[in-house]
Amino acid sequence: GMTFLKSAKEKLIDTTVIMMSAYGTVDTAIEAMKLGAYDYISKPFKTDEVLLTLKKAEEREGLKRENVKLKDQIQRIEKSYNFNNIIAKSKAMQSVFDLIQKVADYKTTVLITGESGTGKELIARAIHFNGSRHNNALVSINCGGIPETLLESELFGYKKGAFTDARQDKIGRFEEAHNGTIFLDEIGELPLSLQIKLLRALQEEEITPLGSTGIKKIDVRVIAATAKDLGEEIKKGNFREDLYYRINVVNIYLPPLRERVEDIPLLTEHFIGIYNKKLKKTITGISSEVMEQFMTYPWPGNVRELENVIERAILLASNNTLEISDLPSTLTTKANSSSYLATEGVSSIKEASRVLEKRLIEQALEKTDGNRTKAAKILEISRPILISKIRDYGLD
Repeated sequence: GMTFLKSAKEKLIDTTVIMMSAYGTVDTAIEAMKLGAYDYISKPFKTDEVLLTLKKAEEREGLKRENVKLKDQIQRIEKSYNFNNIIAKSKAMQSVFDLIQKVADYKTTVLITGESGTGKELIARAIHFNGSRHNNALVSINCGGIPETLLESELFGYKKGAFTDARQDKIGRFEEAHNGTIFLDEIGELPLSLQIKLLRALQEEEITPLGSTGIKKIDVRVIAATAKDLGEEIKKGNFREDLYYRINVVNIYLPPLRERVEDIPLLTEHFIGIYNKKLKKTITGISSEVMEQFMTYPWPGNVRELENVIERAILLASNNTLEISDLPSTLTTKANSSSYLATEGVSSIKEASRVLEKRLIEQALEKTDGNRTKAAKILEISRPILISKIRDYGLD
């Protein structure tokens, strides 16, 4: 029996094997389990005992198949929606991806706008690495993270003796980015005194290091980003209008996470995978209550906040499923027993997406008194796709 078991597990690794023997001892049972048997039954046995063991084995096989299927689905989803580590399937973000591909190969200046935490730096990286300059440097600088007294020398460099501690020449970020891309993050924080110098550098494609009278020609693709409304900053006198028009040749707006909630299940799955590896955890999913919170919370910190919440939850989780108790108190609200997802018995991210999609379709149809054309417009999908989903969810 043991010889057969060993041979079976070597040739059919994933097969579930149940051992039956008239010589049942604790030692033989342990040995059988070590060799890969799922269970061990001693003769004489009762029919109910065998049936129960077979039922458990069948359930185990079903779970194994479901896990393989789920992993395949996740891989297909990530392959479909992963654009340079930007996880999204929403219509708004797919439009962003299309725009990235259109502008990536050109030197055209791009201004990325959107709330803090929406992923503006990721978009800048995607533009650079999908363009003709991808083999050259991508140099980033946070215009709001460096004191005004140091920012000019960081951008344009300096000559030896330009100031007290300038003991040798130092090239600036623009020169570092020659033939590549410079990413000017938080450009709305750039002091007015430097805005005119930046404008000149962009217009003339040349810089003058601090303490120098010489001019250096530069070939740099410029991508800027801001969380501020630069139009309002211009009205307040905080930002130059001519610089605004110079950097805003192509504008890429990143919507806040609350406006693209359909991306939350994908992002959740993505971040769970990342932090499982980083923290050496084995989180397999989240409860329906957690998904309900994720889908209804306004996420003022956007994708960055979602990532931080998931990292914290995984770190503190006491089992393999993230529960409400694992979330920070700022995120959670009093448990609602009538929660739509909870009452639907949702237990996975995939199910949550389908349940919420079905509910959104129902609401759109209710709002429009069953007018499918108007409902499709509200849902921002085509009428044929809506009809297909109505059939899929049995709503016709």
